[in-house]
Amino acid sequence: MTDSPATRPSLLLRIRRTDDHAAWSEFVEIYAPLIHGFCRRRGLQEADAANLTQEVFGSVSRNAERFEYDPSKGRFRGWLLTVTRNRVNDHFSRLKRDTRGSGDTGVRAVLEQHPDPSEADDEQWDEEYRQRVFHWVAEKIRGEFQEATWQAFWKTAVDGQAAGQVAEQLEMSVGAVYIAKSRVLSRLKVRVQEVDDDDGWLDG
Repeated sequence: MTDSPATRPSLLLRIRRTDDHAAWSEFVEIYAPLIHGFCRRRGLQEADAANLTQEVFGSVSRNAERFEYDPSKGRFRGWLLTVTRNRVNDHFSRLKRDTRGSGDTGVRAVLEQHPDPSEADDEQWDEEYRQRVFHWVAEKIRGEFQEATWQAFWKTAVDGQAAGQVAEQLEMSVGAVYIAKSRVLSRLKVRVQEVDDDDGWLDG
């Protein structure tokens, strides 16, 4: 993939270097809540979810040098979901082995209620990922804009308010509201492109 002069190399390319601590810090900030949330929904306790999240990051670290941008092979986050599912499967398999024959009806009940991770909703994973990236990037870039510009963007693009209504609230012209929204969206797209392997969802 050829990078635009206005952008840094994508995050997935940057983490191929284990000494790029800034890239790894960003990676953890973005993906840790996603992985942890998936584990918790699958029934893992807080401590187990935290440990499993670290296991997934270990897998990423071991495979990072081989990461390449190739849409034909699928998205990175799809691979990450597969790794996470497998770790959850392994966790419950170990739990079943450890409790087999123990007579612990409480643990057995938890296992019986545990949903099969292989049937997890991919669309939910993707949607939560998009929400996580959007809010993470928004937090990072907010300080680059004057507050009125940011509010004009947020109220129209996120809250869904009409431009005329927002213009009145912020004492701006309608044209200025549209310009503010466009400026922030443009910057968002650039930043999202640096961390996301499929950034087309910001278009439109």
